[in-house]
Amino acid sequence: MPLDRPLYPVSLVLHGRRCLVVGGGAVAARKADGLVSAGADVHVVARRVGAEVRGLPGVTWEERDFDPADVTGFLLAFAATGDPAVNAAVSAAGEAAGIWVNAADDPAHCSFTLPAVARRGPLTVAVSTGGHSPALAGWLARLLADQLGPEHEVLARLLSEERDAIRRSGRSTEGLNWQAALDSDMLDLIRAGQVQQAKERLQACLSSSSV
Repeated sequence: MPLDRPLYPVSLVLHGRRCLVVGGGAVAARKADGLVSAGADVHVVARRVGAEVRGLPGVTWEERDFDPADVTGFLLAFAATGDPAVNAAVSAAGEAAGIWVNAADDPAHCSFTLPAVARRGPLTVAVSTGGHSPALAGWLARLLADQLGPEHEVLARLLSEERDAIRRSGRSTEGLNWQAALDSDMLDLIRAGQVQQAKERLQACLSSSSV
């Protein structure tokens, strides 16, 4: 059943963090692949570890039954076995050990859920339905991905560079009217190849808001 409690969205820094995946099939491979992409240190436990998991770079694995003690020492655990009883056991072990668990297609045994994600350079757009419909979340993420182009990557870079420059000068970036800059014609200027003009427009908007 879907989660009936409000969720708190967050983006985790997983680089170098240990994450456990219980399950060795296609779903487990997708979970492990996403973790590897985020720089996590991934270990897989399953009765049978498939070729997709075995082929993932840096992933370690063991072919055996899950033991509740397996969750010890991990930041996150993922239950992706296709067996509700095993997934429930992973969830219970994680709860007892204070470790966050995601159970594939089983929101009732999740302490966190995974949104559908659209990425473009440094931009990440995540869509969640709280377990009501992963298909809808994925569809919406694809729609949003179609709206993101290379100009949005340039826009993100300009905003980041200006924010860093302001902080280096000893000023606060809070209270500046970033929204006015985004509501201006910055994006149109970038699309037209006028990146320097877009940068100047950004600086003008922020300068006027700090007066």
